Amino acid sequence: MKNSKASIILHISVFLIFFGRAWQHLFWDAPYRSFFWDEALLQPVVEGIFNISWKDYVTSSTTDDAIQTIIRANGILYLIAAICALYIKKLNTKWIRLPLWLGGISLVILTILLTKEKFYHGAQFFEHSIQFGLPFVLLYSFKNNSEEKIILVLKILIAVTFFSHGLYAFGFYPVPGKFVDMVIHIFGFTESTAIIFLYIAGILDFILAVLIFVPRITVYALWYAVIWGLLTALARIFANFYVDFPLDSIHQNLHETVYRIPHGLTPLIVLIVINKHRIKLLQPAFDQIQSVFRS
Repeated sequence: MKNSKASIILHISVFLIFFGRAWQHLFWDAPYRSFFWDEALLQPVVEGIFNISWKDYVTSSTTDDAIQTIIRANGILYLIAAICALYIKKLNTKWIRLPLWLGGISLVILTILLTKEKFYHGAQFFEHSIQFGLPFVLLYSFKNNSEEKIILVLKILIAVTFFSHGLYAFGFYPVPGKFVDMVIHIFGFTESTAIIFLYIAGILDFILAVLIFVPRITVYALWYAVIWGLLTALARIFANFYVDFPLDSIHQNLHETVYRIPHGLTPLIVLIVINKHRIKLLQPAFDQIQSVFRS
């Protein structure tokens, strides 16, 4: 990518995605059991090939330890990929690109498992488009400097992510209880008011997904995406912060904010490249970050 500021934010965004997922996998849990404990899918394999009863398989501590090992191994992969995302520009070799490829593929698999947990709702898969798409955009940017193509891909990722998120907020799918709880905790709304708030937010997400491709309105739609993307990411930690045990609250929830921050940074990348507005307020920060990358 020719624009250095946009390139820096792209690197940071990919780092945050991998780092947040690494945090989740190394300290908490991930939905791999939804696959390994799927009786309809795996019982014929377990009983037919390995000659183990399904009950013994699912209750075995060895099975659980193996699943936990897979989760931790993916956490280590994500951590390595996060580091590579920061240094790939300095050490642009196939070896440093490999963890990004493997990490990106792992993110796609993780998204499929998350979708499986949500009864294969299509929106559940596509609302993670930015998260599993950005690593591949970063890799592509080293092979092709066509900013027009990159920006088009980023716009599609933004539109699909926000539209899919809007389907849940709007109520096309059952509104997630955690969405309602976050709105209530942050604003102090009643449950009915919180649902109305989410309904409106869902409609705005749909509008954004269209306006982002309208030339004269693109800038305004992107600024909305930046602000709303960052706010919804920060809401995860703000709504679940408890003064009585602050460190535990942060440790349990901050990773969800970290890997969602790119939802706001990705439209910022597009804004910088199209250069419709000068982003002077961010210049000192860019200068500081560039000095770190060059050191």
